[in-house]
Amino acid sequence: MKRGEPISASLQHLVLQPENNRSPRTAIVALHGRGTDAHDLLPLVESLGIGDAIIVAPRAPRRYDFRSGYTWYDLSEQGVPEPHTFRESLDLLRKFLIEIKTGYRIDTAKLILLGFSQGTVMSYATGLLDVANTQAIVALSGYIPLRSGLEYEWDKAASLAVFVSHGTYDKLIPISLAQESVERLKDAGTNLTYKEYAMGHEVREETLQDLRAWIRRELG
Repeated sequence: MKRGEPISASLQHLVLQPENNRSPRTAIVALHGRGTDAHDLLPLVESLGIGDAIIVAPRAPRRYDFRSGYTWYDLSEQGVPEPHTFRESLDLLRKFLIEIKTGYRIDTAKLILLGFSQGTVMSYATGLLDVANTQAIVALSGYIPLRSGLEYEWDKAASLAVFVSHGTYDKLIPISLAQESVERLKDAGTNLTYKEYAMGHEVREETLQDLRAWIRRELG
């Protein structure tokens, strides 16, 4: 992989281009969690070895107050996405995806959304609002914002491949939220793989091994 020159778009981002510059092509959009930035997930995604896919890593638009880094949305007193900041970032992300599909010559049927924590919440929301233009969702330590008032395309979701992982000792995002999301994905008929690990709010090598196997099996 080589570092590419980012196009002008609604979100600042990093891009890694495969040596093979064929198009149209598969894209992995890596959405980081709270308090980090666009660099955070690049090593993880590169380690997955997804052929000649292009990797695009946007930076969340909001500064995180408590340390260096960025966040997709504020949290309400109940610990769920604050509606205004969540919708604002969601609109920016959906606009960004349209821009990169043209700018990087991405196959609209081969978009993989991969997120961790808040990035998973954003991946779920974006993918379920536009199922036709999403091939797969990789949801690491997150959940579907089911009470956000968004009208997800559940009737079309059976076409999605979804990999979900969560730690049984996660103190930031309770595993019950992941399990609730999984039940909804099952009801919608998605091609679902769900893994629980004896870990906290993190991604371990065991997770990556299972994810690599899933990619080979489901995405070729």
